[in-house]
Order: sequence, then structure tokens, then C-alpha cells
Amino acid sequence: MGACALASFAAAAQEPQPRHWSYSGDTGPTHWASEDPANALCGAGTRQSPIDITNPISKALSPIGFDYRPIPLTVTDTGHSMQVNVPPGSGGITVGEDRYELVQFHFHRPSEERIRDKRYGMVAHLVHKNAKGELAVVAVLIRVGNGNPLLQQVFDNFPPSGQKEASVAGATLDLMQLLPKLRGYYTFEGSLTTPPCSEHVRWFVLKQAVQASSGEIVQFAARYPDNARPTQPLNGRTVEETQD
Repeated sequence: MGACALASFAAAAQEPQPRHWSYSGDTGPTHWASEDPANALCGAGTRQSPIDITNPISKALSPIGFDYRPIPLTVTDTGHSMQVNVPPGSGGITVGEDRYELVQFHFHRPSEERIRDKRYGMVAHLVHKNAKGELAVVAVLIRVGNGNPLLQQVFDNFPPSGQKEASVAGATLDLMQLLPKLRGYYTFEGSLTTPPCSEHVRWFVLKQAVQASSGEIVQFAARYPDNARPTQPLNGRTVEETQD
């Protein structure tokens, strides 16, 4: 190895590496802030997610306009969930005059959000970004019931253990099929639910849950049996809900 290569190797070795975090034990949610200074908001933030939605205020809110387009079926194992990354131009949401483009979606089991202390079997988080780089997340709650063709399509194509990504040539996903028929929502200011727990994230939790079979939920649980952050204090925030 030459001198330049040795210098580059030494510099890389000295660079701080992202610290491991998990959902249990010494690297679980109660330790996220202390494990890495970059995660300070996980402990000190005052607008953290998820929350237990208990006393929302009913208001005449703008509906969410969804215009998702079919996307390639490529599933990524992030080490914390199964995620589908979305190519640019795949559509997004419009709320009033605000526009956000879809970036990715992933899953948590059980649902991170609680509705009047009730948790659902799973939740899908659809992550969006606007032109300013601000994030908005749509949460689609998932309860045990009938089979869900879109979820089955994703879950049947998880990357094999030890492999990061799996693609199905020619296959596409139509995310409009994941949305419930009724699209009223709860909304509040929150954060990412994983480190670094960045705040100023706009949340929309759809009121109506979609269904998935117990077998489909077991499929996910076989890989991620519990990847849900506990609910966080409201700290005086107002949660609003649509009137429908």
C-alpha cells in the first residue's frame, strides 16, 4: 500500500462512525440520545413523535390530495425496517397550497402511533419532502383483517437475510391501493421517529385503518418483531383533526 493510500486509510479510520441503535436493551430508545451526540433531540426535543392522539380539536382542514404513480418494486432492508425508496417524479401529496413529493415508505410493528391509547398491528409511514427540504409523513394504520394485495407484494419480496436489497424486474407498486377509502386525518407537528429524531416534521395520521391478514403481519414480524418507538410527551402541542 502506497503512502497516499495509507494516509487515506488512516484518515478514514479516524472519521467518526455512526453508532448502532436499536429498539431494545442498551441501544434502545431510552439510550438513543446518550449513545450519540447527533441524536440529542431524541432526549431533549419537545416536538417528538410518535404520540398518543387522545383529544384532537376538530377543524375544517384542507383534504390531502394524493397523486401517487406506479413505482418499481425494489425493497430495501435498512437494518431497522423494510423500506421502498421512490424514484423522483413518482407523485406525492398536496394539502391546501403545500406540495410534498414522495421519497420513501417503510413499516413499523406495532403501530408507533396510538389513537386514544390503542395501537394497531402495524403502520406504514409514507415520507414526503417539499422544495424547501421540509418533511411530511402520512401514517397509514394497519389492522388485522383481510389480506392486502399491495402489502403481500412487498412482503413476498423482502431481501433474503444478509442481503440489503431485492428488486423484481418489471414489477410495479401502485401506492394508491394502500390508502383507505376515507382519508380524514389527524395532524400535528412532530419529528422523525428514528435517530436523529429531527423535528419540524408535519404529520398526517389517516383515521381509517387498512387491513392486512395475520399471515402478512407475521411475515413482517419474522424479520422485525418490534420496531416501534414508544409514544412521546405532547408538551402542549395541539392535535387537529378533520371533520370527516
